[in-house]
Amino acid sequence: LAIKSTQTIGLVVTNTLYSGNIFSELMLHSARMMEEQGRQLILADGKHTAEDERAAIQFLLDLRCDGIIIYPRFLSIAEMDEIISLHKQPILVINRRLRRNDSYCIFSDQKLTSAAAVKHLIKLGHRDIAFITGSLDSPTGMERLSGYKSALAEQNIEINNAHIVEGKWTAQSGVDAVDILLKRGQTFSALVASNDEMAVGVLKRLAECHISVPSAVSVIGFDDIP
Repeated sequence: LAIKSTQTIGLVVTNTLYSGNIFSELMLHSARMMEEQGRQLILADGKHTAEDERAAIQFLLDLRCDGIIIYPRFLSIAEMDEIISLHKQPILVINRRLRRNDSYCIFSDQKLTSAAAVKHLIKLGHRDIAFITGSLDSPTGMERLSGYKSALAEQNIEINNAHIVEGKWTAQSGVDAVDILLKRGQTFSALVASNDEMAVGVLKRLAECHISVPSAVSVIGFDDIP
């Protein structure tokens, strides 16, 4: 306490993200880096609401963590900017682009990368491109859906809402999405899944339906998991 350092770094992640490959990678590399620096990583659960995420941040602040990393699900950009501005300890935000504290965030342009995936398929000659969204209460899910729509519009391809199915980031929701598309009677020569977990489910279900990949349907996912 005298040197005003606890040698700890806090990490806030909402528990809906715990089961995926991204969380495993995040935890592995965070813990490994902390160990190399002789520090301790403390995990706090962001649970199910913005208030829960605020409480988790406050919990780590009360423990006097030297810094906090948050992978938010519910807090808005404005709320996170406010939290960062109010505290001396550095709070770093993953996967959101902050407006007032852009040096305290690490993010990808989700809309741009989603559009790039769709444009790649269009360049290969595909016109009927299905899309599996992530959870639509997720900013990442909404941005990737927006990228899909903007790429089609840019190429003057009419958006067919029957080609769009909401997923839940899980492999099973990828399986279910294929069933929904086939039940709708929609023909599609390519499919973009908003993460690799769902793309794995898509590949599984297409194989079970004897639909060849990529000769009958080309499939793209996100995140580059093993």
